Order: sequence, then structure tokens, then C-alpha cells
Amino acid sequence: MSLPSDLPERPPAEERASAELGRIEPVQVRVPLTRPLVTYILLGVTIAIYLLQMLSRPLFGFDLLLAVGAKSNLLIQQGQFWRLITPVFLHVSLPHIAFNMYALYSFGVSLERHYGRRRFLLLYFLGGLGGVVFSYLFSPEDSAGASTALFGVVAAEAVFLYYNRKWFGKEAVSALWNTMFIIGVNLVLGLSPGIDNWGHLGGLIAGGAYAALAGPLLNLRGEYPHLSLEDTRSFRRAVGVAVAEALVLLFLVVFTFF
Repeated sequence: MSLPSDLPERPPAEERASAELGRIEPVQVRVPLTRPLVTYILLGVTIAIYLLQMLSRPLFGFDLLLAVGAKSNLLIQQGQFWRLITPVFLHVSLPHIAFNMYALYSFGVSLERHYGRRRFLLLYFLGGLGGVVFSYLFSPEDSAGASTALFGVVAAEAVFLYYNRKWFGKEAVSALWNTMFIIGVNLVLGLSPGIDNWGHLGGLIAGGAYAALAGPLLNLRGEYPHLSLEDTRSFRRAVGVAVAEALVLLFLVVFTFF
């Protein structure tokens, strides 16, 4: 028995598949985000310290805090090890701190949302420590500024975008290229006289290494349609990596004493 000629033909398999896909509703995937707090605290503390620096100049005739806390190879060799981290909170001029605090706000707020407060704080101090250690190892000049830590933050932003690019699509790729461009431009600008580019490079390496080993690595969890992205790396791992990296950096400093 033959079918009537006026019946519609059955669509090919490809067309039926396309029709089925067209009926699939988009699923909202929850992304783990933390409300930023550490970034704002770092901004407030750094600005407050700079105001104290300005106050100390008329009181003492010189910048007391800069004298006590700036990176000085000679004084570090004499045992003033606090100078390996205090330079992160000191600045030499208003444009200097203004540029650094703008960078901290621009990158810190968004990155802290993904990193969480405690892990972001570890990242900031490791970037600062790495930058000062590299400056101590390769530059004889005194220096200060948050740019060491900020290069660590920017490097961590690039690593986060690269490791989790499949979850954020084209926006992640575009943001990654923008971040790499910013890093490149600032490293080139750092070749100018009076800028401690070794500090920038050290912060970049320390922050990037920490991000690669302990930064958020997102993976899809749950069952359709209740899906979420969850970080597969624990805070305990982040602490372990931070301690190991800090010990390596401190060993490089102590090794120069012998």
C-alpha cells in the first residue's frame, strides 16, 4: 500500500536534530563569587600609611616611614628583614600611589570575587614578597611601592582566565589578551630610569606561580538543570603552596649572606 502523495516528507535526521536543539532552554550556571573586602582594606591601609608619610615630612624633616620601611639591600643584609614586605605599603609621591591604587581597585575587586578573601590576601603578599626579593637580588637601588604585589595580581588574573577560559567563552579570551597586553606595556615602561622593573618581574613570577598551583580551577558540578561551577582546589592547598613559595623566596635572600 502506497502513501498519499500529498503527505509532507519526513525531515532529514540533521533537521530533526536541529529542531530538538532549538527547543533546549538555556541553563543558568552558578559561578562561585565572594564579595570583595580585602581589596578595600588594602586600599584603605595603603592610603592611610601614605597620609602618615606626608605628615612625617613636616614633623621630622624627612619621610620617616619610607626611611624605616623602604627596600634597602644594605639594611636587609644587616638583618632588617621586615623590609622584604613593608615596601608594598609605601609610596614616594602622590602620582605613584594614585596609579597603584587605581590598578589595585581595577584588578583586585574582580579577582577577589573568584579567589576568595583569604586566598587573595595570600596572593597579594606573595606578589609583594617576590617583587622585593627579586629587586634585592638584582637591583642595588632602594625602592618602594605596591606595584610588586600588583604585578602578582595581574599575573594571577591572566592565569585564572587561561585555566578557566572554557567556562567564560570569548569574553575570557578577549580579557586574557587585554591582560597580557597590560603586562607587556608595563614591563616595557618599567625599562625607564627610576623604575624598579626587577620588582615588577619578581611580583609577576611569584603571583603567576601561585595562581598556577593554587588559584581557582573551576569545574562543572550538579545535574541538569541545577548546575554550578565549583572550585576544585582547597584553601589548605593554597596555604601549602604559599608557605612553600615564601620559603623558597626567603632562602634566596638568606643564601646571599654566605
